[in-house]
Amino acid sequence: MTSSSTSSISSTSSTDRIERSTLINAPVSRVWRALANAEEFGGWFGVALKGKSFVAGQQVQGRITIPGYEHVVFDVFIERVEPEKLFSYRWHPYAVDPAVDYSKEPTTLVEFTLKDTGKGTLLSVVESGFDKIPVARRSEAIRMNTGGWEGQMENIKKYVTTQ
Repeated sequence: MTSSSTSSISSTSSTDRIERSTLINAPVSRVWRALANAEEFGGWFGVALKGKSFVAGQQVQGRITIPGYEHVVFDVFIERVEPEKLFSYRWHPYAVDPAVDYSKEPTTLVEFTLKDTGKGTLLSVVESGFDKIPVARRSEAIRMNTGGWEGQMENIKKYVTTQ
């Protein structure tokens, strides 16, 4: 399959959330598998999740494999898994400084939703809850994750359409 052009939608109406969407030239079932299968997720997201699975109510951890971020542990709590509709987890946004203990901070909620458009899958991601992140690092977390989600939406699109 070939990839269709990316349709990105950005909402900056709130400092509390990041929203991104992309149209992927693949069926919902294929995009869902790339999201909900932990090993496939790791393949496009850049995290070592071999042998792991995403189950609602459970924590999942794996080492980031993106150059320059190998010291970071991807640490998420799986909130909801609604097959071919919604996948969500909580995490500490842009928690990359090994000298900082982020465990006492609130988390943000990352929600992926999928919609069949008849021409492919509209995949949307919303990360919300930034208003609860400590002020000292909130703007950097929003800035870095905004760029991160733009890249990750391209990554999943490329992964799904070339695998």
